[in-house]
Amino acid sequence: MLAIRMQRTGRKGQAQFRMIVQDSRRSPNGGNIVELLGSFDPHTKVANINKERVVFFLNNGAQPSDRVLRILSHQKVEVPAWVEKAADKKSKTKNPEKLRKNQPKVEKAAEPEVTSDAEVATVDEVAAEETPASEEVKEEEQPTESTAETPEPEVEEMPLASEAEDVLVAEATEPEPTVDPETEAPKE
Repeated sequence: MLAIRMQRTGRKGQAQFRMIVQDSRRSPNGGNIVELLGSFDPHTKVANINKERVVFFLNNGAQPSDRVLRILSHQKVEVPAWVEKAADKKSKTKNPEKLRKNQPKVEKAAEPEVTSDAEVATVDEVAAEETPASEEVKEEEQPTESTAETPEPEVEEMPLASEAEDVLVAEATEPEPTVDPETEAPKE
């Protein structure tokens, strides 16, 4: 049986394909071909096909591959009715309930539109009325975590520059009392 199939040519990353007629028991790259029918460039999607010879081989029983059928349909070549067309390859989705499009819609709460300052004040008043006063008191009574856990460190105040000069002058004028190491009494 003859097959119409694609034979890959070209170097790595720059594939080119030939449309060939070959014995179906042989590999596309290994063995004699019956006839070269055309070529296909997958990068530019350009197909050069001898349509007369393709129709001749199809009418005489050559079975085209799925890719060749797709290319022939794009080239508007009449395919006989007996040719087996590949079924659509639609895979079944695993867990379709997890898809974002199948999730229930979550509606956002619409906020009232405010256009003037007077309306802003009324919206704030309405929001204040909606919250009970007992909740506000409870929030005020509870100490915040930062104040309850960490006490504030004591900070010594630094004297102003004029006061610091006075202190330094006073310390410089007064002699420090000396202490007798044996009696621990101040010496005169």
